[in-house]
Amino acid sequence: MSNIRVVVNGALGKMGQTLVAALKQEEGIELVGGIDVRASEGRIPLDASRSVPISSNLESILTSTRPDVLADFTAPTAVMTTVRTTVKHGVNLVIGTTGLKSEDIAGIGKLAKENNICAFVAPNFALGAVLMMAMAKLGSKYFDTAEIIELHHDQKLDAPSGTALATARMMAEARNKPFARPKESGELQPSRGTVANGINVHSVRLPGYVAHQEVIFGGVGQTLTIRHDSTGRDSFLPGIILAIREVQKHKGFTYGLDQLLGL
Repeated sequence: MSNIRVVVNGALGKMGQTLVAALKQEEGIELVGGIDVRASEGRIPLDASRSVPISSNLESILTSTRPDVLADFTAPTAVMTTVRTTVKHGVNLVIGTTGLKSEDIAGIGKLAKENNICAFVAPNFALGAVLMMAMAKLGSKYFDTAEIIELHHDQKLDAPSGTALATARMMAEARNKPFARPKESGELQPSRGTVANGINVHSVRLPGYVAHQEVIFGGVGQTLTIRHDSTGRDSFLPGIILAIREVQKHKGFTYGLDQLLGL
C-alpha cells in the first residue's frame, strides 16, 4: 500500500512545526510539502539527503506535490479560501484551525460533497479532550446545572474555544430539557461568562497554559468535575495522525474526532 501524501498548511506556525516534525517519522505517511504565508520559496529538510518544498503559494504546492491530504492549522479567516482551492485539486482535508464560524463549517461540508472529496474538521484533536466531552455528555443526563471553564494560552484568538462551544452543544443535545439557569439579578453580569446552549462558559487566556477545560456539574449535596489538560502541543498529534489516516475512508464531511473513535 502506498504512503499517504500530506501537505501541511501553516507549516511555520507552532502547531505546524510540531506536526511537520512528527510526520517526518510517521510510517505510512509521507510529508511532501508545506505552505505558509510567511514562507519564501524554500525546502523543508527531511533528513541529511532529502527535503520537500515549502511556499506561500498554495496552488503551486498542490500542483507540484499532488498530495492526498492537506492538513490545515492556520487562521480562521484564511480557511475558506484554502478549502475552495484545495477541493478543486481533489485533495482531502483535515482541518484543525480553531475559531471557525458555523457558516464556515457548513460551507466546508457543502464544498466537500460538491467536489466528492473527504473533509474532516475537529474542535480538538487531543484524545483525552474528546473523552472529556463524551463524559460531559453522559453527565448531562443526570445533572440539571453545569458550567464550563476553559483555559488557553494568551495567543489564542477565539473565546470561548471551539472545544467549549462543542462541549456545550453536545451536553445540551443529550438532554430532553434545558439546563437550569442560576438566578439573575436583572443586571448585566459580565463576570458570569458567555452563555452557550444554556451553560455559562468562562474563558481564561494566560501565558503558561496550552489547552485546558473543565466541566463542573452541580447537584444537591455534590459536584462532579471532569477536566482535561493538554500540557504540550504534542498531545494533539495522535488525533491528527489518526484523522490523516482515516479521512479518505469517510466521503463528504465529518465533524469531531469522536466520529472516528466510535464514541
